Amino acid sequence: MSLYASLMLISFAGPFLLSFDKKVAFYKLWLPLFAGIFFNAVLFILWDAWFTRQGIWSFNNDYVWLFRLYDLPIEEWSFFFVVPYASVFIYACIKTYIKVDFIKPFQKFIQYFFILVSLFAIIFYSDKTYTLVNSIIALILLLIHTYYLNKPYMSYFWVAYFIHLIPFFIVNGILTGMATPNPVVIYNSHDIIGLRIVTIPVEDSIYALTCLLIPISIMEAILEYKSKK
Repeated sequence: MSLYASLMLISFAGPFLLSFDKKVAFYKLWLPLFAGIFFNAVLFILWDAWFTRQGIWSFNNDYVWLFRLYDLPIEEWSFFFVVPYASVFIYACIKTYIKVDFIKPFQKFIQYFFILVSLFAIIFYSDKTYTLVNSIIALILLLIHTYYLNKPYMSYFWVAYFIHLIPFFIVNGILTGMATPNPVVIYNSHDIIGLRIVTIPVEDSIYALTCLLIPISIMEAILEYKSKK
């Protein structure tokens, strides 16, 4: 088994086995969750395949299976299902076990901060393709949530976001060379700012935001619609 495949299997195993916890009962959210994950996967697989063809990033054959589908290793396809599943599981646990009243006074400030960060990146790093596309998607999502949807679950989202960065950065750190002689995923230096959190491009923190917020938004919209019916 490749390193990348092993990493995805380990990332999926824990959240999947804990999905049947009686209190969280994550399995009961599977239908709306999978709708959100599927939409998220379609968006990011198309983006990922195009970026790979453009040479914005590539994959080290020493750590992935050689079979490719639309220029992407199978492990990369699995990333867009495994990571959102595990990330939204953290969100579900927070909704069950943690009161988030402490973050509500700061919620708008946090959203404005990330809106400004995205705008800054779009304006000053428009020549960096990964930075630009990443920031545009994040900006659109945050503007919709801040000025149109304004849903109460965003307090839970922000707590989940900051907590899920820990396992996300562990996985991403391994993929970007933190634990191997060479990275599994190789970023073209011309398409990123160049700032890194150890080995992780700083843009990935924004990518993590969108990859979590999209499936949560769709899942919560479906649950709200069902509750109204």
